[in-house]
Amino acid sequence: MFELEDLLKAKRRKDLISVADQKNMKIRKVLRNVRYEEELKLLQAELVTLQQWVTKKKLRVAILFEGRDAAGKGGSIKRFTEHLNPRSMRVVALSKPTEVEQGQWYFRRYIKEMPNPGEIVFFDRSWYNRAVVEPVMGFCTIPEYDQFMVQVPGFEHMLYEDGVILIKFWFSISKDEQKKRFDSRMDNPLKIWKFSPVDKMGQVLWDKYTHYKEQMFSKTHSTFSPWIIVKANNKRVARLESIRYVLSQFHYSRHAGSKTTILPDPNVVQRYYRHIEQIDI
Repeated sequence: MFELEDLLKAKRRKDLISVADQKNMKIRKVLRNVRYEEELKLLQAELVTLQQWVTKKKLRVAILFEGRDAAGKGGSIKRFTEHLNPRSMRVVALSKPTEVEQGQWYFRRYIKEMPNPGEIVFFDRSWYNRAVVEPVMGFCTIPEYDQFMVQVPGFEHMLYEDGVILIKFWFSISKDEQKKRFDSRMDNPLKIWKFSPVDKMGQVLWDKYTHYKEQMFSKTHSTFSPWIIVKANNKRVARLESIRYVLSQFHYSRHAGSKTTILPDPNVVQRYYRHIEQIDI
């Protein structure tokens, strides 16, 4: 612990860090946490301003969060939505299709979840379940998968033509990082509910996931509906930079007196291209 004398002697931050090092205190970690929370608060204030602008302009915004299990999708959505007005925002996380839905056109259950004018909808996984998880786990047939891959570009082009603003995130983590997060979930009684049989197979079927992920990128990335890759081994950085990316896509009037940038780090957030460097291959 710091003594009063230590605090009185410290004229600059580095003096405080020096004292903390001498006392074996993890002050650097504390300072990193403080800086993260401060930056997150500034960006969340920008999101509130953006939401008000979207509502005023009656725009329809859909943001998709995709990625391997434990990539940090849910945690990022939580930080996006934490201070937004729930009247003009929704989070959509659909469970497996019902027996009736299984007999319907695959996209139907997602169409009814599309944003209304002035609304932002966050999809915690989306129709892209059929592009990766379902074929990997055997939850769909090969003809169903093939049909989906043919139809999805046209489906998204219809959304684009109708004025829906679609942002597609892929949160990318390494195999080692995924294992660490799985182990953490198993050891935490408050997070063990997040660990499912499907998650358990994520490590075993890693290469198969990679194959279908690459097929998805190559066949569904387009100028009107691009994939945005977020390097997410560092959860906090991924959260901040994905928020910046969304903010940077709109020409809204920024929060008065804002002291943060809304331009994402290009080393963390990148538009997909065939030879992009990825960490989850």
